[in-house]
Amino acid sequence: MKSFYGRLLRIDLSTRQWQAEEIPDGVLAAYLGGKGLATYLMLKNIPPGCDPLGPENCLIFTTGPVTGTAMPGSNRFGVFARSPLTGFYGESYSGGHVGAAMKKTGYDAIIIQGQAKNPTLLEVTDQGVSFRDGTKLWGLDCYAAEDRALAEVGANDAQTVVIGPAGENLVRYACIENNYWRSAGRTGMGAVMGSKKLKAIVFHGRAACELADPAGLKQYVAKLAQKARDNPGTLGYRKYGTPQLVSVLNSVGAFPAEYWFRGSLPGWESLTGDYLIENFEVQPRACRPCFMACGNLTRVTRGRHQGLMVEGPEYETIYSFGGLCCIYDLAEIIYLNDICDRLGLDTISAGNMAAFAIEAAQRGALDIKVAYGDVDSIAQLLHQIARREGVGDLLAEGIRVAAEKLGLSGLAIHVKGMEPAGYDPRVLQGMGLAYATSPRGACHLRATFYKPELAGIIDPKTTHGKAELFIDYEDRLAIYDALILCRFYRDLVLWEDLVTLVKATTGLDVDEEQLRRIATRIVAATRQFNLLQGLTRDDDNLPPRFFNEPLENGDVLPEENFRQMLADYYRLRGWDEEGRPLEGTI
Repeated sequence: MKSFYGRLLRIDLSTRQWQAEEIPDGVLAAYLGGKGLATYLMLKNIPPGCDPLGPENCLIFTTGPVTGTAMPGSNRFGVFARSPLTGFYGESYSGGHVGAAMKKTGYDAIIIQGQAKNPTLLEVTDQGVSFRDGTKLWGLDCYAAEDRALAEVGANDAQTVVIGPAGENLVRYACIENNYWRSAGRTGMGAVMGSKKLKAIVFHGRAACELADPAGLKQYVAKLAQKARDNPGTLGYRKYGTPQLVSVLNSVGAFPAEYWFRGSLPGWESLTGDYLIENFEVQPRACRPCFMACGNLTRVTRGRHQGLMVEGPEYETIYSFGGLCCIYDLAEIIYLNDICDRLGLDTISAGNMAAFAIEAAQRGALDIKVAYGDVDSIAQLLHQIARREGVGDLLAEGIRVAAEKLGLSGLAIHVKGMEPAGYDPRVLQGMGLAYATSPRGACHLRATFYKPELAGIIDPKTTHGKAELFIDYEDRLAIYDALILCRFYRDLVLWEDLVTLVKATTGLDVDEEQLRRIATRIVAATRQFNLLQGLTRDDDNLPPRFFNEPLENGDVLPEENFRQMLADYYRLRGWDEEGRPLEGTI
């Protein structure tokens, strides 16, 4: 197998020991890298029912066969564990510059187990592992921790991942940060890292993988660049980044606002991509070697936050704080974005939690002063959550636990304990299927099914053929995650392109049908992990509000439509009526 090292690194923080282990070619051929390899390792190494914040849970980092190559959109890594937010499959991905540095350490996966007694900084290289004292980093925000960790190691071309105060204090939706503004954001991987007293990991090395067909990959990348040159999607991402979605979702009434009571925010025009580039200093930024350059390095040029700079804000941050919390000023959203990045909080969960807290306070369930549009009270709440102070201690436990303890489970919007992204399934009904079946909770990225529904590829309100098309998207993006390729290439890199990529990097002689079988295997293995952790068919469900509470335009997701899509999904997957994969599919 080319483009792999055939080795994993196992680090035990309890014993402060490490060892390299072989990964058989058969495993890599069956699962590829990234998510595929990680899921195989999770099934082997994470015991059913283990405490997600205990020493038995493993934190697994992976790269993919395209990582570190000239393939655009490839400088990414994945991180996996049993999620402390949902109790199920935890996964998150991040771009920036860490992926390539991680690959140069000479391993396809890094398994971190046990718990350190004291705050720890890990240095992982192609020469081994150093366990460094992380006490001086503990308590620092993410920006300062990155700077200090890299200075401590002092190696050229080193990259680091860190947690902030939220991860240290085991906030169940804490994220792992890198390059200041890049986040492995969802499912609480930062809390798992914090539970292990692991403040930062620095990666560097000189290891390199041999490609199966370097000339073939170079030729494909050149064709891809030519194909993308005048592509509207590429141009849109380069000009606006993800904020271009604000106008799209508001126009169709699927932009969640006022904690999911509305499908459009009055005055949304001040939150759009056009407004951003006209009123702020914006510079496109890319993860090398990507030509998409979707990351807007944005600087506030006036007002109380003048000079504040972030990469973003992304659409999901605008939806969660702008839409759900009714904040109409992008400068204030950037301010909250910066707070989350420093504290190490997932902006989707944090914005949802803030809006839920506003509703809870209005109902008298929480005795706090917080209101829609009140930026400073929301900012204070974020700090309380990250430090588990006052009401923040309850809200740090996640939406499901907080809602149950406050008697507001019927109000809370989540699936399996994780909040949805900014696509309302009462309008985009296929997103209901996506949220319900995603292994990590209400996720928009496992299939990005908002795209075909918004683009007119399939009617958002039909059930006919919906599950079949959804599976095609989910399977193709499962291969993306096994390669660890950026989602924003989904309109450019299709099945036939993936076949070319796999052949050129790994040397596997696969066709599209064989690649689809690998995807099916990865999806089934992911499902099996969740079943072993106690998942049932009842967990593949949606909040009742989506079925019973129409938006202002009258849209609602008929429950019978959802049940039909779910039944079709199970059947087409070859699973039984309880959503269990048949033997032989993993």
